[in-house]
Amino acid sequence: MAHLITRRTALALTGSALLASRAYAQSNIPTQSATAPSLPIERGATLRMLRPVRFVQPDEEIFRANAARFTQQTGVEVRVDFVGWEDITQQTAVTANTGAGPDLIIGFNEAPHIYADKLVDLADVAAYIGQKYGGWKAMAQRYGKRANSDMWVGLPFGASGGPLVWRKSALNSVGFDAPPDDHAGYLKMSQELKRVGKPSGFALGNAVGDGNGFAQWLVWSFGGYLVDENNNVAINSPETIRALEYLKELYASFIPGTIAWGDISNNRAYSAGECHLTANGVSLYFSLKNDPAMAAIAEDTYMTLLPKGTQQTSPMAGLTLNSMVFKHSRYPNAAKAFLQFMLEAPQYDPWLQANLGYWSQPLNAYNNSATWSSGDPKISVFKGVMDTTFYAGYKGPISEASAAANADYVMVQMCASVASGQATPQQAAAEAERRARRFFRSRR
Repeated sequence: MAHLITRRTALALTGSALLASRAYAQSNIPTQSATAPSLPIERGATLRMLRPVRFVQPDEEIFRANAARFTQQTGVEVRVDFVGWEDITQQTAVTANTGAGPDLIIGFNEAPHIYADKLVDLADVAAYIGQKYGGWKAMAQRYGKRANSDMWVGLPFGASGGPLVWRKSALNSVGFDAPPDDHAGYLKMSQELKRVGKPSGFALGNAVGDGNGFAQWLVWSFGGYLVDENNNVAINSPETIRALEYLKELYASFIPGTIAWGDISNNRAYSAGECHLTANGVSLYFSLKNDPAMAAIAEDTYMTLLPKGTQQTSPMAGLTLNSMVFKHSRYPNAAKAFLQFMLEAPQYDPWLQANLGYWSQPLNAYNNSATWSSGDPKISVFKGVMDTTFYAGYKGPISEASAAANADYVMVQMCASVASGQATPQQAAAEAERRARRFFRSRR
């Protein structure tokens, strides 16, 4: 999906943006005094951007209208291509490796860290936006800054969380008001749900979002992690073994078939009334809410963070939109100015509201967005997605190695092998260690 925003279309689209903005609630976004960086836009500048396809239609509409406002104010024509989620990673790799193509890409998670040497430093824009809007959240800093450096390889636009999604009537029927935060209580609840024919279910297949999300939570909630702060492989630990022992009991309470579940499987099972507790983004809830035939399930649906386990906070990471500017761009100042413009409140807040809580803000000031106060109170669980200190690759520096281990489903397949009975916890942890060493080349 491509759209070229020219000077001739900018005024019309800007008018559309103003009309669209009236549909959104007024937010009181606090700001601090900050000096914008000097970014003289290059003569004749034009920009091409890739970003993931929309979650909801207003996401694309507001994004395009905001881009049109940039064109109106600067004269810089902007072409935005919306591409499938499964394609954005591949196209980012092609762009980085060929040194040709889009000026900017909004990719996922650690993508800018993989291609850091091919990217423009965004520290000046990050400093200005951070100071003006109350500072960058913890996960935004982790994904934005290159490890052990002051370089910002990316500017995060937001993150999507995957909390527990559950049927209140089902939990009430077995004596629970909400899912417990401790491992023992959570296991008991899940066992009781299975006993009354209302089981839970979590993806243990190679699911990019749901599979990785569940496996990471499981290990982190017991204090385990793939690598330590120095990127030494640390997955084969007593904490991981305890997590996998726990999984054996927990998996017995799941709906059958979760070993093969992909990212859409739990949505289907939950919507069909086969599964009464899972983990998902806000998309599942809104798909139910917007379908009259599913109104009763939507009304009965609530969302809470996954159990803390041994941690002080729920150990969850979010799928992060992370923007980057390539060195091959002939117009780096225009590209940086565009990102800065899109993160400013007049543009960013309507876009945030348009996404209905699916993307959660990277900057503290946007906690005050009407997204979280004027709409459905059930989505408030997504407000703090980027406050977490957990991330894909925790506890080590984000790198090409951590991205590769995540893409190779090292932790997911470790969990699946135990759940399926193909390996003991000790065998599975040792195999995960062996596989992880291929990426991290650890000598631990």
